[in-house]
Amino acid sequence: MYFITPLLAVLALINITAHAQDFPAKPVRMVVNFPAGGPSDAIARPLAQRVTEIWHQPVVVDFRGGAAGNIGADHVAKSAPDGYTFLLISGSFLTNPALTTNLPFDPIRDFAPVTPAASSGIILVANPSLPARSVKELIALARKQPGKLNFASSGTGGSLHLSAEYFRILAGISLLHVPYKGAGPALIEVVGGQVDMMFIALPPTLPHIKNGRLRAIGMGSAQRSPGLPDLPTIAEQGVAGYEVNSHFGVLAPGATPRDLIQKLNAALVQALQSAYVKERFAAIGTDAISSTPDQYAAFIKSEMAKWAQVVKKSGVRSD
Repeated sequence: MYFITPLLAVLALINITAHAQDFPAKPVRMVVNFPAGGPSDAIARPLAQRVTEIWHQPVVVDFRGGAAGNIGADHVAKSAPDGYTFLLISGSFLTNPALTTNLPFDPIRDFAPVTPAASSGIILVANPSLPARSVKELIALARKQPGKLNFASSGTGGSLHLSAEYFRILAGISLLHVPYKGAGPALIEVVGGQVDMMFIALPPTLPHIKNGRLRAIGMGSAQRSPGLPDLPTIAEQGVAGYEVNSHFGVLAPGATPRDLIQKLNAALVQALQSAYVKERFAAIGTDAISSTPDQYAAFIKSEMAKWAQVVKKSGVRSD
């Protein structure tokens, strides 16, 4: 009996190593924790296509939406840590821990970061009737009329809502939140003048900015956008430390062996650096990005800490 247990352990290790060396030997699933047709879909499909070509094994996109992304995330957290199932996350994964007290998984322990995948700028836009053309003028106006200016969002506790709350906290102003069921309806109301302003991803705003139906106030990203090179960032305009992007990345189940994480990272980074993926992402106003697993793990922890502070200071709770 004393000889069997060590032997089994050695055999198990050999088996895992052999599987890792042959990986992938069958189709792989990329779980997307939001429904098909949304921003995550537009990131997942070209990425899966390119990785399929690299591995010569199908990468199947598996949509498991619901509960602000938590259903799909929980499925991957409880999946076999064999490299054959991984998760494409969006910004909600970074904010949900601060908004939800009963998550069915531990967002740090139950996942192994692989690489970031995509990032796009968040922009602050306003209806042209608002008498403010810059962040400085907007802050001055808000201080003269505390709680009178309002902003739209895609829903309470969502990334667009928290982007505005983060701005409000750093700027030291009071704004009224007007939530909608989605970014599209919210944007329509800002264009129509029913709401003063909102934070939103850049691409859907560009036609309205160009035809004068929206006014661009500032970019939320660290750098100016190539699409609007003359528009200063919010940080440039005096709100020091403000940086918000629409984020996507890849995670594997937490117990996935390190060598498999490295294999996943190598294939995904190669795909993300390909002209095909960069062009597909650029068409929707998004940049392909990548890093090492350790760098991505540090980013996730930093972002979760940042948004936890925003939620705490703003008192926001999810619906």
